[in-house]
Amino acid sequence: MIRHGGINTTEDERSIGKRWFDQVWNQGRREAIGEMFPSHGVLHDGAHVTTGPGAFYQFYDRLQSAFSDCHVDVEDTIAEGYKLVVRWVCTARHTGDGLGVPPTDKAIQVSGISILRLAGSQIVEAWQNWDIWE
Repeated sequence: MIRHGGINTTEDERSIGKRWFDQVWNQGRREAIGEMFPSHGVLHDGAHVTTGPGAFYQFYDRLQSAFSDCHVDVEDTIAEGYKLVVRWVCTARHTGDGLGVPPTDKAIQVSGISILRLAGSQIVEAWQNWDIWE
């Protein structure tokens, strides 16, 4: 995709999505949430809507306390305009009760697709669907 004086920005957009999954989920850099998800950012996750980093921290903390060894592989990205589609697979181990379910110590695998609307280097809106399988 070519925009703004012939500058190719598709790779920039792809790198934002990859950076999000790598830094937030693979590296566990909680502070990256505030860097990449602004106060007006909105996450649509099924029936749940999360606005701003404060609310996202709660979601993140619950998942981090329920699952250890979390690793997300970005399988595919498609960039169009200011939106980025990311197909990903996450593996983890259920070692905590952060979701109100006693830990099983079982490995899990989650696959999902996230659509990210970007502004600059931030994710300002996202929609995601995911499935859990063992």
